[in-house]
This record gives sequence, structure tokens and C-alpha cells, in this order.
Amino acid sequence: MNKGALALLIHGGTENWSPERWKKRFDEVCKDRGVFLLPDAAFDPAEVHYAAVWKPAPGELAAFPNLRVIFNLGAGVDALMADSSLPNVPLVRVAVDDLTDRMAEYVALHVLMHHRQEPYLRACQREKLWQPKFQWPASAISVGVMGLGTLGANAAEVLARIGFRVSGWSRSPKQIKGIECFHGKAQLDAFLERTDILVCLLPLTPDTRHVLNRALFAKLNRNSPLGAPVLVNAARGGLQNEIDILACLDDGTLGAASLDVFADEPLPADSPFWTHPKIVLTPHNAADTDPDEISKYVARQIERCEAGGALENVVDPARGY
Repeated sequence: MNKGALALLIHGGTENWSPERWKKRFDEVCKDRGVFLLPDAAFDPAEVHYAAVWKPAPGELAAFPNLRVIFNLGAGVDALMADSSLPNVPLVRVAVDDLTDRMAEYVALHVLMHHRQEPYLRACQREKLWQPKFQWPASAISVGVMGLGTLGANAAEVLARIGFRVSGWSRSPKQIKGIECFHGKAQLDAFLERTDILVCLLPLTPDTRHVLNRALFAKLNRNSPLGAPVLVNAARGGLQNEIDILACLDDGTLGAASLDVFADEPLPADSPFWTHPKIVLTPHNAADTDPDEISKYVARQIERCEAGGALENVVDPARGY
């Protein structure tokens, strides 16, 4: 085997992150190279040129002296960036249509859920009450998307096609047809003040940690048909101040929230998020990574790299994404 080997370091715990499932997919698309699922005593670390990882333990990647590229199998790279022993090689993030489309599905589902008063209607069903309320049109609701990378920009465009008034905010200037774009700290308040439903798809960096807090929620629009602003966070648990979210739901600063991510995952059984009447909770599956698509994506990147081409979607260490 004259091509550099690929090491798989996958620590999941759920069905979608079955290491054996990923190994089978990579064996199919990397037939001309060794694919090792760690821990595996039958391989030489010096043979490994590439690593495909999900939640590797700190220091685990430092074991490969000839490592050339790290491929993160999920969308967020914040945990990897926090590893001080991470080898100084390119870190590539996932960017495939399948993942982008799945996130747009989740965002559209939850924005529509709150827009169409589904929590109220399901409560009526349980209580056998036939009491529909006035339903406003999508054009009456302003949705603000924080984070206009690949996932955020696509979700914003999908929401606009449904008929919502959509704006977006990002750290640096963006231009998206049909979306009013804001950027930087100077334009954040103007973005928040017009937002009825806030969708967060920001990367987790030192600058964005706990950005979803009471001070930010208090700046959201208080005069929408919804009655109070709604939060949808499908990005990272570290973005949200969870004490503030619970308190703001209780005092009316927020009217409802859809949360897919949490500071501690799996979410502890005693967490108040499980039973809070204003929270729609999902188990970090907004955009599950598909082994078929991602394994093909990694294999293509490796082939391009070995042919002398440039890697795509390389993380900028200075920005953290």
C-alpha cells in the first residue's frame, strides 16, 4: 500500500456515530489505501497521513508523526481547536449539500412551528379544545439569522422563499440576494431590533461564547404578532447562557425556544430544559452527518491533495472556523 493511510477516530455514542458504520463507508471509498479504525493495534502510526475524526480525545492526534490533514466529520470545529496538542496541519471542515439541506430543513421546520402556533395547537389537541386563534401570514414575521456561512445563508434563502421577512447578521460583510444583511458590532442592535424569531447558526469561538444571553434577548422586537421573541439555536451549546434562557422564558423576555444543542450533552436527566413548557428540545440532530456523503467528500479531498491541488474548506485558526 503506497498511499498514506487514513485513521478514523470517532467517539460518538449514538446510532449515527457508530464507528463500524463509518469504517465500512470509508473502506468502500478508499479502497486503494489503508483505513484504520482506532483503537487498532495492527497499524503503524507513521503510515497515517490523514485523520477523519469526531470528538477525538485531547492529544490523540499527536500520535501520528506524518499526519498531513485532519478532516472533522461534523460541522463544528470548536472542540478540536481547543486541543493545545493539535498537530500544525490543515484542519478541514465539512461542507456538503446534504448537511446544508438538512440544516435548512430543521430551521424551516422550527420557524414554521412557532409561526403556525404548533405548541399551542398540540396543547389544544391534548385537552380536546377546538379553539383556533388568528393566524398571521409569514410576511408578518421577521426572521433574523445570526451566522451567514454556508448553513446560515442557505437557511435564510429557504425562509425567504417561504415568505418570511429575513435578515442576517455576520461578523464580516455579506451579500445575499433577497436578504438584508447586517455585520459587525456596530450593526448588531439594528439587526436584533427588527427580529421576531432569532435563528442562531454561529460558529463557537471565544468571541461568540454565551452570546445568546439576556442582554441580547432584550434587544429583540417586542411588537411582533408572536407576542414575544423566539429563539432557535441549532449551532453550539456554548453559544447560549442557559441560565439566562430559562429566566427569560419565565419572565416573558422570550416567548419560546427551540434548542438542539446544550452545554452538557447528552442532556442530563435532571435538566429543566426537558420539561419546560416553552421549549421544543431536540437531541443535537438538526443536521446529522451522513456517512455516505461525508466519506465521499473526504476521499475526494485526499485525492485532490495528493494530486497537488488545494484543499477546500480549510479552517482559519485565527478565526476559529
